[in-house]
Amino acid sequence: MAVTLLLDSSGTSSAPASIASIAVQRSPLAELCACLHALDEPGHHPASAAWVARAHAELDTALLTTAAVWAPLYGAFRARYLLPLSAGPRRTLEEELREVAELPIGDFVAMTVQALIGKNDTELAPRLGEDVLHRLRLISSSRMEIGARLRADPEAVRAELLDFLAAFAAAAFDAEWPALRRALDHDAALRERDLRRKGALALADLPTAAHPSGTPPRIVFDKLYNATARVTPDRPCLLVPTVHGRPHFVIKHYPGYPVVIQYSEPEGDGAPTLETARRRLAALQDPTRLRLCYAILRNPVATAELATQLGMTAPQVSRHLRRLREAQLVHTHRRGSVVYYQLDADALERLGPDLLSALYR
Repeated sequence: MAVTLLLDSSGTSSAPASIASIAVQRSPLAELCACLHALDEPGHHPASAAWVARAHAELDTALLTTAAVWAPLYGAFRARYLLPLSAGPRRTLEEELREVAELPIGDFVAMTVQALIGKNDTELAPRLGEDVLHRLRLISSSRMEIGARLRADPEAVRAELLDFLAAFAAAAFDAEWPALRRALDHDAALRERDLRRKGALALADLPTAAHPSGTPPRIVFDKLYNATARVTPDRPCLLVPTVHGRPHFVIKHYPGYPVVIQYSEPEGDGAPTLETARRRLAALQDPTRLRLCYAILRNPVATAELATQLGMTAPQVSRHLRRLREAQLVHTHRRGSVVYYQLDADALERLGPDLLSALYR
């Protein structure tokens, strides 16, 4: 499953999708909500542990309780309006909150319902009927309560949410923002340099991205659902760097608004993909391949010797080894005409954390 961005010029402008279609946009509102998500799910965000501990020590209980109430809106499936709603010059938090306040109420309701249910289904809203409330009830009572309030008075829900975000920012975010902004500015400068060098295809350098051939050009992101969105000069793609959002990789593509990608740089050697984890799990399901893993765990072994040890033919062993190699679970090296195989024990050990990390994104 994947989200595909088509890089073309299907808007009103005749210019091709290029660097003009993509912008790096720092967003204090997006980073505030990344902080709030880390506060709600600290186990997913170890890099934010110090900030979370400080917030719990310094904030009053009422504000922390209110933060938990609104948590479904800034969860892993973020409400679209909590990321930049338009491209343009750098904005303050107050300006971004004002843009949410001026959002058409039907769009506010639809984006809220998307976040509550965790789906990109635009057919759900602004029709907020009993069927939607029933779905929310099956997910959690807290989401159903927000949905019921939204149905009764969406303007009041928006006003309460914006008041909370402003109050929380004053209490626990504004003092952090200068240091966060410097880190985001540094990341943004590097990303802008890549855009100048590579144009729109610099998107392929983002975590879990690929650039398969095709017309129009496209970037494919490894995600847990299928969707396609067009990036044009009239509907740009906004790249929003984050510090506290790690490890999540958020792509929002609500109709009529810019495509937004909130990203953080992967730690270590790179972000594992869900497809890599799937291939490894599939390769290990076969009992014969498990026996091969045992045979090549400690020492490199040639195919002929493995065939002798397992009582198989060399071609049979080769087919199983190919599956392990495609799953990136073995190392190979050649001595003369003989190829030796050894299990990548580190890759096997990381399989659990890699799978969990891919699911968190």
